[in-house]
Amino acid sequence: MGCASSKRSKQVPGYEKPTVLAAETPFTVSEVEALYELFKKLSNSIIADGLIHKEEFQLALFKNRNQRNLFADRIFDIFDIKRNGVIEFGEFVRSLGVFHPNAPMDDKIAFAFRLYDLRQTGFIEREELKEMVLALLHESDLVLSEEDVESIVDKTFSEADTQGDGKIDPEEWKGFVSKYPSLIKNMTLPYLKDINTLAFPSFVGRSQIEDSEI
Repeated sequence: MGCASSKRSKQVPGYEKPTVLAAETPFTVSEVEALYELFKKLSNSIIADGLIHKEEFQLALFKNRNQRNLFADRIFDIFDIKRNGVIEFGEFVRSLGVFHPNAPMDDKIAFAFRLYDLRQTGFIEREELKEMVLALLHESDLVLSEEDVESIVDKTFSEADTQGDGKIDPEEWKGFVSKYPSLIKNMTLPYLKDINTLAFPSFVGRSQIEDSEI
């Protein structure tokens, strides 16, 4: 077993032992091992180097390596903890752990905040919120007038920006999500509890727009 792990670590950049990853995530050792099999499949779908490139990420989500999506781009960037343009196995497991049903809610809220913080300034600004609203509408195949979109953005921003300083900070976001918990419902993937039959999850939520959510 030790020899196999040693061999694997040499072959795959960023490989970490399942026992280490299980201790730091909601996954068990056997679940991490199952995730490794999934990771190997994804990371060798286009470039056989044991790393997930953005094109491979797109291919896993959309079956099309060239289809671009704002959510997929942001999720890839957040999974890429080292910011070196690829996702290593340890990054894959740690990031996916946030979507586990047993992951702390604060972790899910923080991940969602980073998703909306497009320019990575530590705040969500009005233009970023508008970009995400437009992306949500596009993914849901909904067409609204520019006036309706502006109305949604204005209403959401005025309610979330409790300090009235033109930006939403992490605490304001947490308070907003507590009022509208369905905003982060796609941050929990129930089938991560049954990893043995897992295919790569679709993070692009087509059902995120509901009533007063945005």
